[in-house]
Amino acid sequence: MSREFGYCRISTGRQNIERQERNIRTAYPNAVIVKEVYTGTKFQGRKELEKLLDKVQAGDMIIFDSVSRMSRDAEEGFRLYEKLFHRDISLVFLKEPHINTETYKRAVKNQINMTGDKIDLILEGVNQYLMELAREQIHIAFEQAEKEVSDLHQRTKEGIETARLNGRQIGQRKGTVYETRKAKAAKDIILRHNKSFGGSLTDEETIKQAGISRKSFYKYKRELRSIS
Repeated sequence: MSREFGYCRISTGRQNIERQERNIRTAYPNAVIVKEVYTGTKFQGRKELEKLLDKVQAGDMIIFDSVSRMSRDAEEGFRLYEKLFHRDISLVFLKEPHINTETYKRAVKNQINMTGDKIDLILEGVNQYLMELAREQIHIAFEQAEKEVSDLHQRTKEGIETARLNGRQIGQRKGTVYETRKAKAAKDIILRHNKSFGGSLTDEETIKQAGISRKSFYKYKRELRSIS
């Protein structure tokens, strides 16, 4: 029995993955959603995608919101597309339906039958042309996705530079330390109750009381000692 999987990916923690999931579920309500938050361009780092590729079998389907969610690198994406196609895995791209594997399959099925005559030389050329046309459309889609990502990075870079030239502060000022509410609360507990600062709690008891990791505890402790 064939299965449907929806793959959602965001490249930064600031992006929202819910839009992709919503689009996939609208079109394929029974799809099993696989989510991944990943920064980078190499497939080796996409653990959830790799697990999915190991799991899928012939006849299964993978749905992407767009081709850019499958790959931001045109060459790598195209190679993966062909590999999955030959494994008989159906690929669906909601924003680029013209390169769904079903389109590629139609190009294969619609090849002109050979006649057993010299005219086969011409027909073979026509069939090769149809396949190359389908391949070219797929490759163009991946290249366009790669270009859109590159353009977005360039616009972001230019926007930051424009803001900097206009005197706006970008990011955190040098020498300032950003502190979350949780960090402030943890430091207050350490300062009030840890034995190192005159309290009654051991390090382990303080860590438990503050609800933080050992690494965070010793980091905060060093910071408190440096200002005490």
